[in-house]
Amino acid sequence: MTHPLIPDLRRARVVPVIRTSTAQLAATACAWLREAGMSILEITLTIPDALPLIREMAAEPGLLVGAGTVPDARAAEACLQAGARFLVTPWTDPAVIAIARAGGACAMPGAMTPTEIRAALAAGADVVKIFPASSAGGPGHVKALRAVFPQAVFCPTGGVDARNAPDYLAAGAAFVGIGGKLVDEARIAAGDKAAIQRAAREALGLMQA
Repeated sequence: MTHPLIPDLRRARVVPVIRTSTAQLAATACAWLREAGMSILEITLTIPDALPLIREMAAEPGLLVGAGTVPDARAAEACLQAGARFLVTPWTDPAVIAIARAGGACAMPGAMTPTEIRAALAAGADVVKIFPASSAGGPGHVKALRAVFPQAVFCPTGGVDARNAPDYLAAGAAFVGIGGKLVDEARIAAGDKAAIQRAAREALGLMQA
């Protein structure tokens, strides 16, 4: 059965992956992206004190907030308690998937090879994050995987930006994750709001593509 969040993620086409060295920079990124019109945010647990930010953003009306780089079951539980509605990992951890499903969240484990994807699906993945996408072969890799797993929901992440995202979508991705190409920490630290929001608008343009 398809998770109820997947249609929303498909419509958005882009999930911004927020990964910064401080919570303040991440909070600034969230505010700027939201102001630019983005309503989905993946806040990674590599950010110091990420949980309070997840809790704050999850409480905002109209925002769909998830947690990224969830390291283990304990962290998964904490993310759900903070209000995360999808849990993302760069690898496949059946315990994290089980906690996501038990809590009604969308489970999005990472995988790269057919064997890893099969394991993720067997463990109950709702979405498979193809990571790292660019170094694995880019859109061509996604197209090849789609032939083997025609029913799977793929979200390529890693080296994806607004320019190559259409190629991933054409290759069979349901939506994509964009991190550093969208949430550029150096520009955030420099206060370059215009650049961040310009990148966000380019990504949002994929919704009309």
